[in-house]
Amino acid sequence: MIALKPSKGLLLVAEPSIIGDASFNRSVILLAEHSESGSIGFILNKVLDFTLNDLIPELDKGFKVYNGGPVEQDNLYFIHKVPELIPESIEIANGIYWGGNFEVVKELILNDLITEKQIRFFLGYSGWDAQQLKDELDTNAWIISSHQDAKDIIERPYRSFWKDKMIELGGDYMLWSNAPENPSYN
Repeated sequence: MIALKPSKGLLLVAEPSIIGDASFNRSVILLAEHSESGSIGFILNKVLDFTLNDLIPELDKGFKVYNGGPVEQDNLYFIHKVPELIPESIEIANGIYWGGNFEVVKELILNDLITEKQIRFFLGYSGWDAQQLKDELDTNAWIISSHQDAKDIIERPYRSFWKDKMIELGGDYMLWSNAPENPSYN
């Protein structure tokens, strides 16, 4: 397996050794930005107990909201795959975009012109300063992984995402794919 270096569009998959870290245990994070000054990502597989309608009552749709990470959890972020509908979007990787004009997003939702298969919402984000992610990679806290089709990240079932990545990595990781989230429960 070729060792990847962090870059936007790649995934950070939590090593099984990150046990007890409430934010990152069994997380799969999409790197939305990576540069010499730091990195930003969104946890793709930690759904919260409320919907977009709970945050923005006029949007009477049940779009799931995910825990994007521990930074700025009072801010709503989104990724999507419809830049032709959402102006001011920033491309993360081939076919997946971050942000854009939120007023347009609200109109698209209200008029049923966008679905959960096209957009995913997050409260907060995951962030690392210039050296922090490198240090975490050096201590084997994360595995850098690619994803075959960036556009299907939004549709990906969140419950099995980490387990599926463990199986994909093979070897000893396959053992972890069926282990309980807290090994002391075994």
